[in-house]
Amino acid sequence: MNWINHSVVLKGALVKLVPLERAHFAELLSVGANNLIWEFISINGSDPERLKLHLESAVLKRANGEQYPFTVICNRTGNIIGSTMIHNIFPEHKKLEIGWTWYDPTYWRTGYNRECKLLLLSYCFETLNAIRVQFVTDENNFRSRNAIIGIGATFEGILRNERIRANGVYRNTAIFSIIDNEWEDVKCNLKKSIIY
Repeated sequence: MNWINHSVVLKGALVKLVPLERAHFAELLSVGANNLIWEFISINGSDPERLKLHLESAVLKRANGEQYPFTVICNRTGNIIGSTMIHNIFPEHKKLEIGWTWYDPTYWRTGYNRECKLLLLSYCFETLNAIRVQFVTDENNFRSRNAIIGIGATFEGILRNERIRANGVYRNTAIFSIIDNEWEDVKCNLKKSIIY
């Protein structure tokens, strides 16, 4: 039995997270065509065939409980602005990872990501009763590292040569986490930090 029961919809004031579906692919491919998004991500999603394969894989992996991918929709416009997922799911240890988050750069530093993380973290800690939620990013992706710290996660260290990017370069990965006894304080601070 999967830890996350389909279908999960998370709605805030700015964004709505809905389960990723094949009907979203065309709009996600259009958003993903921007090279800026993929500078520090392991795949080059500006290649539509590669991104489509990754999206298809995410939908298939949801069925066996390996991942739970979401499409992120702007409430104001109804447009798809990106994607995120829950993955590295270990129900027996009550831990998981929020990641593979990417947005149209128009929405960077606008509060949309913070609300998205508030919705996801609330679901993880309050519905799934997780005891650990982790985040990872390229050690050189300081925009992402600052965003993760900005939501209240604790930096845990660097995993050396943790993966290989699409261009063959080895990637060192920065790892962060929030644990269950920190959640109430993190939630309070995160709510205060979102600009509506």
